[in-house]
Amino acid sequence: MNNQLILKRMEETGLVPVVVIENIDDAVPTAKALLAGGIDMMEITFRTACAKDAIAKVKKEVPEMLVGAGTILDVKQAQDAVDAGAEFIVSPGFSEEVVRWCLEKDIATVPGCVTPSEIMGARALGLSVVKFFPANLFGGIKAIKTLSGVFRDMRFLPTGGVNLDNISEFAAERCIVAIGGSFVCTSKDIREQRFETISELSKEAVDKIHAARQ
Repeated sequence: MNNQLILKRMEETGLVPVVVIENIDDAVPTAKALLAGGIDMMEITFRTACAKDAIAKVKKEVPEMLVGAGTILDVKQAQDAVDAGAEFIVSPGFSEEVVRWCLEKDIATVPGCVTPSEIMGARALGLSVVKFFPANLFGGIKAIKTLSGVFRDMRFLPTGGVNLDNISEFAAERCIVAIGGSFVCTSKDIREQRFETISELSKEAVDKIHAARQ
């Protein structure tokens, strides 16, 4: 699946869960719980030792789930993630090296960009979507709307501080391609195997996003 198709899927889904897998056995049940809640893509973060194996396991056992890798800090991690089956790469900040590598491989990438200079750097490389992280510390939706007034061809994936209480405020803006976050699948819920809770929260979030977009 190429770059543009993945970004389109991201927009259609409306939510990109940030998933921290600490126990490899939780990877597939978490993916299935998200699917049951109406979310068919997930970002498994490279913050744990089993992240690469978790990506491979979900990719193999839950083929209907679009799996990406998050918290990618360098090209080596991006390579490892793609080798495991990751179909998109998300970074907390802007690395020209990582972006160029992904573009050369036709891998969708969403780097973190919160300043005009970072956004201009991403735009110069041909990107049209960037991550805005941490959204709550860098001005939230007000800052994103101000930036989108200048960068009218760019769209944003806000992550950090977005939750069920304020998700509608973000989702209502056309400059928001999707919402990112772990609020539908917290590490605690995954660790304690509260998969029904994950499905319920996912459905609530998706419903709120769709209602806000109307």
